[in-house]
This record gives sequence, structure tokens and C-alpha cells, in this order.
Amino acid sequence: MIPVRTLNSGYQIPLLGLGTYPMDGAAGAAAMARAIAAGYRLLDTAAKYGNEWAVGEAIKRSGVDRRELFVTSKLRGADHGRARTRAAVAASLDRLRLDYLDLYLIHWPLPRLGRYIESYQAMLDLAAEGLIRSVGVSNFKPAHIAALIEATGVTPAVDQIELSPALPRQATVGYLTRAGVLPQAWSPLGGQHEVTRSPVVAGIAAARRVSPAQVVLRWAVQQGMAVIPKSSDPQRQRANLDIFRFSLSDREMAALATLDLGEDAAVDSDLRVEF
Repeated sequence: MIPVRTLNSGYQIPLLGLGTYPMDGAAGAAAMARAIAAGYRLLDTAAKYGNEWAVGEAIKRSGVDRRELFVTSKLRGADHGRARTRAAVAASLDRLRLDYLDLYLIHWPLPRLGRYIESYQAMLDLAAEGLIRSVGVSNFKPAHIAALIEATGVTPAVDQIELSPALPRQATVGYLTRAGVLPQAWSPLGGQHEVTRSPVVAGIAAARRVSPAQVVLRWAVQQGMAVIPKSSDPQRQRANLDIFRFSLSDREMAALATLDLGEDAAVDSDLRVEF
């Protein structure tokens, strides 16, 4: 059973879900349907991924009641702005063949474009209309979130950011925790930094008789973060689910803290331009 966390919106979110990029087409839908059969209840997609149709197909094939599933999608940069945001949500729902989204995020803040507050307000309006249950953001820095709160008085439910033992983002996570925003990790296995190949992680995994990936995912959920590892492999999907039967010791958590590469190793969302 995957633990859940109650968001500031009042809705519950599983602490572990399935990242769906780059799964697509019939094969992607089949892989996602297998994940649902294995026990996953959160599916994370985005308009930018181009696979919302496959996610909807997986949900349809699974036979699981829609109310048991938690579906996230995201607003692409090209759709920032009030009117375009409304149209983008309608298009995502159409591709997914769903009546509502459990969570909708602004994928990147694009501060130089200067429209993320406008998009956020449109998302709040759509939440009031019942098309979105929880409104959140992705790759937002504390300053971006503070601007949203100041403009609307509404705190995002989730901030999905790059998080792993290589990028623990302590200052950002601390801010989110104090603000009541759930940190959700994308790339939680620290792929580009080869975290799972670290001797520290390998040593803990060997001692625990678990996989390096399980150690890294456990590191996150043990601190109250949510994670969305992506895998189309059935065995890895099942292994990623199996992280709630053990805990890491304080000594092991301290050892993992030595892998911190610092904030400069993270993608700078003030500079990232992605449409």
C-alpha cells in the first residue's frame, strides 16, 4: 500500500507514482496499464511529453475506477497566459479522455515571459469550476512561489522539482515545507548525476539487500517528499513500489548527505526556456 499525503487543497496524493515520459503509443499504454495493475495509482504526464493519449488509454485498459487514480498533467510554456491556459487544460482533458485532473502544474515558470501568475490565476478559476482538483507548479523557485501567493493569496499544492541525494535542495525544500507545499521529485534517481552508481548508495543497498534505486527513492519518501520514478520495465516498476518495508538509519541518511553537489548543479529555472 502506497502512503498518501494530504495536500493543502484537501485532496490526497500518493507519495510514489509513475513518471510516464517518454512512454507513448500502444507500447507505452501497455506499460502504464501494467504499472496500474502492479499497484501504481499516480500517473504523471504533461502536454510537452506528447503522451497524454497513451496515459488515457492505460487508464481505460486498467479497469481501475477513475476515483482510485491520481492523474497529473502540466502546462507547456507555449500556453502561458489566461486564455491559452484554459484552452490547454481543455485539450489535455480531451486527450486523456477525463473529466478532471487531480493535479495540474505550470511546467516551467519562464519568468522572462512574465505570464506564470496569469496562468496560475486561470488554473485557480478552473479549479473552482471542478476541472482541476489541486493546482501546483513545477521547477519554481521560492521567489516564484512567493510571487504567486502575493498575487492570488493561494499557495500551490505541489512544487515538482529536480531532487535526489545529489540535489537535496535543502533551502528550497525548507521553504516549501514551511509554506505547506509538497515537494515532489522529478528525476528522483539522479540519473544525470549517476547517483545509483555511487559507492555510498551501493554500500547501503548491499547491506540492506535492496537495489540502489530503492535506497534513493526511500531517501526521498522518508523525508516526506513525493517521487515519480519512470520505468516501463515491469520488474523495476514493482521494485520501485517496494520501498515502504524498510527505513534508512540516521547514519545512512548522513552518508547520503555527502553526495550533495550543491544548488549550482540543478537546472536554473530562471534561465531555462522550454516551450
